[in-house]
Amino acid sequence: MSTAHGPSGGRRQLRARLRAARDAAGLTQEQAAEAMDWSLSKLIRIEAGTVSISTNDLKALLQHYRVDDPGTVAELLALARLARQRGWWVQYREIFERERAYYDYVGLEAEAATLRVFQPIGMPGLLQTESYARAYISAAVPSQVEPEDVTVRVGLRLRRQEELFSRPVPPTLQVILDEANLHRHIGGTEVLREQLERLRAEGLKDHVTLQILPFTAESYGATGQFNLLSFEAGTPDVVYIESTPTVALVDQPAEVETYRQTFARLQNLALNPSESLEMINKMVTQMV
Repeated sequence: MSTAHGPSGGRRQLRARLRAARDAAGLTQEQAAEAMDWSLSKLIRIEAGTVSISTNDLKALLQHYRVDDPGTVAELLALARLARQRGWWVQYREIFERERAYYDYVGLEAEAATLRVFQPIGMPGLLQTESYARAYISAAVPSQVEPEDVTVRVGLRLRRQEELFSRPVPPTLQVILDEANLHRHIGGTEVLREQLERLRAEGLKDHVTLQILPFTAESYGATGQFNLLSFEAGTPDVVYIESTPTVALVDQPAEVETYRQTFARLQNLALNPSESLEMINKMVTQMV
């Protein structure tokens, strides 16, 4: 039974189940496309989740795959309708047309039940203040980007926070920060102090676990920034990697498991939540 609650989750579940149905029917993509009188590229895009499929096309495809159980057909049709819905993030699509992985990530993030974030550089976007976000984005994006674009990006970051944490039951957020992030004066001393106060407040919430990876921790290798998203049963985990020059979504089970193990190792190396909040509080006190 489907447990997807939004278009991104619906699209991911549908594409996985269509691939499985085709495999069960013993058909290649070329054979299925030819039988449906479609171009091969159309079927490839449907199975990749980059385009939606109409309910009429889906019914015909399922018939060809010999999927005739009424309950299964109804569930897949519901997923197709869900996948065609427009999420709130669609309004930002044009400005991120060259950043497809990030755009897709925002859609998946909006439906996640648990987010595990490792941040070796900067503060996690979901916990940034508006001032810090503006300073961080202004420094990170190319110099030719217009100020209006920076404003849009900041707005998206704040909207992500609002949409995610205004849920009746907010997702669980587990964050590991490198200690260096607490010392880097992005935006200046006042901006950093405000940001540290925000971290301290967020770290006290029940759905947030915040840990600091101290300078005294042993080396953790060359691991860059990554977000590991988990969903309700039925939707596989996905990892978003953001490490220059790589920005990508990873959903291959073996690769996802590697990042899951990496996050667990980092948790063991990091200070516990109480010690982490104590470190942040000490820094805030020193900056007053």
